[in-house]
Amino acid sequence: MASPSLLPEEQFQCSICLEVFTDPVTIPCGHNYCKVCISGYWNIIEQCQCPMCKETFDKRPKLKPNTTLREVVNHFKRIRDRDSTAEPGEVACDVCTERKLKALKSCLDCLTSYCQTHLQPHHVAPALKRHKLINPVENLKDRLCKTHDSSLELFCRTDQMCVCQFCTENDHKGHHIVPVKKEFSERKAELGRKKSQVQGIIKKHLQKVKEIKCSLEVSKRDAERELADSNQTFSALVGSVQRTQAEVAQMIGEKKEAAQRHAERLIKELEREITELERRHSEMEQRSHMKDQLHLIQSSSILGLPTTTKVWSNLCLTWNLKKEMCILDKTVRRALSELELKCKKVLETSASDDLKRMQLCAVDVTMDADTAHALITVSGNGKIVRTGHFQQNDYNRKRFTSCVAVLAKEGFSSGRFYYEVQVKGKTGWNVGVAKESIKRNGQALYPKDGVWTIWLSFQTDYEACTYPHTSLSLKSKPETLGVFVDYEGGQVSFYDVDTKCHIFSFTGCKFTEKLYPYLNPFDDYDGSNSAPMIITPVNQTP
Repeated sequence: MASPSLLPEEQFQCSICLEVFTDPVTIPCGHNYCKVCISGYWNIIEQCQCPMCKETFDKRPKLKPNTTLREVVNHFKRIRDRDSTAEPGEVACDVCTERKLKALKSCLDCLTSYCQTHLQPHHVAPALKRHKLINPVENLKDRLCKTHDSSLELFCRTDQMCVCQFCTENDHKGHHIVPVKKEFSERKAELGRKKSQVQGIIKKHLQKVKEIKCSLEVSKRDAERELADSNQTFSALVGSVQRTQAEVAQMIGEKKEAAQRHAERLIKELEREITELERRHSEMEQRSHMKDQLHLIQSSSILGLPTTTKVWSNLCLTWNLKKEMCILDKTVRRALSELELKCKKVLETSASDDLKRMQLCAVDVTMDADTAHALITVSGNGKIVRTGHFQQNDYNRKRFTSCVAVLAKEGFSSGRFYYEVQVKGKTGWNVGVAKESIKRNGQALYPKDGVWTIWLSFQTDYEACTYPHTSLSLKSKPETLGVFVDYEGGQVSFYDVDTKCHIFSFTGCKFTEKLYPYLNPFDDYDGSNSAPMIITPVNQTP
């Protein structure tokens, strides 16, 4: 015989109450029922019969307990109850005393939760059958109306609260009332939709994190490659300088040795002539004291200057040294020129790589028409800024009244951000960032005023708006400017996007409030500065 713990619960259920047998009895046809169930059934029918096989009996059979089945059922209940002990967080039966079993149902009329065994009376007792049973819950008193002590089975959408039937006849009369079940199903469906939306947002965020990590990895690899390339380049430069230095040193040494040997030869030759001249001088000195006139005249004729005497001058030596130094100077200049060219290439490559990294911090910028000067018009999408000839009359305290300027809607108080603006065709402009509290009714041009910008004025004058202004020497006229801000790093940098060249950087800044992209298209008195300023999408430079 199989163990009762291995048999399904249906094998021990009464076919009338559909619950596990309670005090099981066997009728003459051999079928088993709860004693209470079969007795109640026979009380409401005219002729006694088996509910399952429909066998009829002439007289009401005497019910005899099925002791074997009762023992098996009790054993099954013990095993089932052992496995049905309420765990922490589960609703326990309020009737169980020694070992609390899991509640199967909660009764809103009794305000009590019941396990399988203690719920049995609610299935057989006529008075208890009318009670409202729900899935087991805790704090049953919270499910009753505190005013009417009745079940909260309705929901008032007008006041967004659960109510009972009596509430709808008084305080909530005329309100939009629906069953709790309907509100529950709709809110559950709404929760499912929101859950899907949240999952979608999470998916997008995870994808963004993946993209950022990928960009970071690419940036890291680029930085490592750049470092390796720069080390290699500078190693080559150092090697070139060292080779040039060695060549120059060798050349100088050779020229020095040659000059020294030449000087030594000249000195020896001079010393020989000096010795000869001293000898002649001594002879002349002796003859100058002779008293014999004839002898003096005859001997002095052979005492002239030596025929090998040269007209000595250091001009030849000096000219040769100058010539060699000139050659040496040209060699050094050529080496320095090559070194400067290599350094220039390295710096240009570094600037291009810097721009690529900064473009990874690109943000979407939309200009705020509410801050625009009365002469400025901003396009509907907030990307195009023009200087008009007719002033806007609507007042707004955020609007600039002195500078022909406009701020973006987006402000940043941390991290890094980057945006690009097209200034092609304009003869004057001012671009950068400004703090949130910048004066709207006065001139604000410098970092001390909370503005960090560069500008073009009078068609050709490019300047950084430091105090005093810093003149910028640019090889070409920028058509698209890149503006990068490192809030914590205190840096605002400007780039020519087309040439990938660095223009200027404000460094060592201390930012204490939100920074906003700032555009000033300048006035257009004669129509020469009518071209717009356009916030352009950032496409990373190749």
